[in-house]
Amino acid sequence: MQIRRTTNIQSTNAVNLDTGNKVSPAENSSAAPVDQLDISAEAQMISQNGDIRADRVADLRAEIATGQYETPEKIDAAVDRMLDEFA
Repeated sequence: MQIRRTTNIQSTNAVNLDTGNKVSPAENSSAAPVDQLDISAEAQMISQNGDIRADRVADLRAEIATGQYETPEKIDAAVDRMLDEFA
C-alpha cells in the first residue's frame, strides 16, 4: 500500500474523488492538494477473501489493550514454533 500526496504526482489528468469524474487541469490547479491512497493487488485480494473473523480480531485487540495478550505460555509457544522453523 502506498500513500502519497497528489502534489508529488506528475499528471495532467486528476480524478475528483467525490464523483470519480476526471477534472480538467485548470480546475485541478485551483483546488487544494488531495491525498491519494493506492492499495496493492495483494491487499485487495486479502480484503475480498472474507476469512477475517471480526469477533476474534476484537477479542485480540481488547486483550492487547488490557495487557492480557502476552502471557508466559503464549511467549513460550511462540519461541517453540520459531525454534522449530530454524531446526
